[in-house]
This record gives sequence, structure tokens and C-alpha cells, in this order.
Amino acid sequence: MKKIETCLSPQLLHLYEIKGKNVLIVDIFRATTSMIAALANNVISITPFKNLEECEAMKPHGYVIAGEREGKKVANFDLGNSPLSYLNNAFSNKKIAITTTNGTLAIEMVKENANNIIIGAFINLNATIKYLKSQKEDLLILCAGWKGKFNLEDSLYAGAVAYLLKNAYTTECDGTLALKSLYEANKNNMAGFLANASHTKRLQNQNIEADIDFCLTFDIYELIGLFKNGVIQGQIL
Repeated sequence: MKKIETCLSPQLLHLYEIKGKNVLIVDIFRATTSMIAALANNVISITPFKNLEECEAMKPHGYVIAGEREGKKVANFDLGNSPLSYLNNAFSNKKIAITTTNGTLAIEMVKENANNIIIGAFINLNATIKYLKSQKEDLLILCAGWKGKFNLEDSLYAGAVAYLLKNAYTTECDGTLALKSLYEANKNNMAGFLANASHTKRLQNQNIEADIDFCLTFDIYELIGLFKNGVIQGQIL
């Protein structure tokens, strides 16, 4: 049977074999949620960048540039990292170039060796689960965390994935088992459980509680996000 593992932080990625596996990238607050929201609202593609300079250089080529550092929008960029910015087809038929503190770095770290790279969010969880059940490869969930540190929101999502795939994948990964239990214990009150999480407070201090609520909403969209050949595009199942 296919196996599932969870890497709790990019700083621990060197402990895991990536080659030949599907990798699910998770940055719930807010990069991967923003990516799925953008694709579901008819953005053509999203090109992730590790650094600000490379991302900003895409603007003269017709890209909308989105940049976030320390949870805040980067000066001179068109957008920050709010998923709400993409709603109501606000950037329909546009190409987005994006760089964030954690999520785009995580993609960068696995893009050379992963089989498929999937973008994870609660807002399309069911579609992602359906896709993963159809795959033959082992799965590695990579939690983007916060500057290399463990965080609760990505871990809760990883636990949800492990819980929903329990009959399709097997695991000998203690991290996966722990996060599955974490999700089972808190699935009916995720917002309450995350109220004291460090990144929740970081975002609340910027008065963007609406982003948090959106990021914790289940199954708004029935598409998945796949990173291939340098870009992320949506695929409806």
C-alpha cells in the first residue's frame, strides 16, 4: 500500500527522501490558500519565486506581482498574501508571480526531485483527497511552518489529510500519526484550537481576521493546484 509521511518543517526536509514521491505543500496562513483561491477565480497561472527581486522582475512581462514578508504586503508589489484579494474573479485571465515568507520557499526546496507537487488548502480539501487517492506514488506532506519552525495550522491540515487518507495510505511516520490525532481531537473547533497559535496572533495584529476565517473554511472549491514546469495551475477533477 502507498505510504504517507509528514515533514513538520522545511528545516527537517533533509531527513526525508523526496525523489519519486508526490509532495503536498501546506501553508494554510496564507500562501497555499491564496494560490487555490486565485486559481479557482480564473487566474491563468501562478509562478512562485524564492526571492523578492526575481518576483518583481516579472511585472514588466505582464504579471501581477504578489509579495509578502513577515505577514505584510511588500511595498511596490500589486498584492500581498490575502486569499480574499482574488475573489469575485478580481484577477481573471491574469498571470500571478508570487513570493512569500514560507510557502514559496517550500516549493523551491522540492521542485527538482518531487514526482508531483500539489498545493494544499482547506478550501479545496475534498478535491485534493480525491486526487491523492487516485495516485500510485507515496506521499510526503511538507508543512511550510514559520521561518523553519513548527506551526499548528499547517500541522492541523496535515492531520486532516492523514485522517481522510487512512484507508488509502499506510504510515509508519510518528509525525503523521500525531497530527492525525491532533486533527481528530480538534476538527469540530479548529478556529478555537488555533486561537492562540503564533501565526493567528501575528495576523490578528494586522486586523485580517477575515483571512483567517476564510483559510479555515472547508471545500469551497472543487479543483486542485499542481506545480509543473515552474508554474502552478488549476485542474478540475
